[in-house]
Amino acid sequence: MRLTLSDAARRHIALFEDITGATARDCLLDEGAERVVFLVAAGEMRQAVGPDGHAVKKLEDRLDAEVALVEDADVPEAFVANALAPAIVRNVTISEDDSRVAYAEVPAEDKGVAIGADGRTIETARTLAKRHFDLDDIELA
Repeated sequence: MRLTLSDAARRHIALFEDITGATARDCLLDEGAERVVFLVAAGEMRQAVGPDGHAVKKLEDRLDAEVALVEDADVPEAFVANALAPAIVRNVTISEDDSRVAYAEVPAEDKGVAIGADGRTIETARTLAKRHFDLDDIELA
């Protein structure tokens, strides 16, 4: 699946990579640019965050927006778990009936974390999962 990024997203990725030295595979810009989500290459999350979160703080200052990071993965199950972090995800099952749906098993006490404020976390997870693994939906179980 080929991913097409806007000019703004490409500029944000370039800034991200300059500041952190980590690789960004995708960038989602919320309307109004109040929040920017970067998909970080697998194994590079520590570098992307920086010591004491310094790199993220610097990015937030430069972009004047909240920055969220999601770690990439090779398989959709791991990807969905990463995208719902910091919620605890015990298991992810992919159903391929009429559509491809990921069912994420999340403890009741972490469902609010997996959903996020105003549903932002799960919507971000759904958008990224659609773009990178052609998943039609993510549902919490």
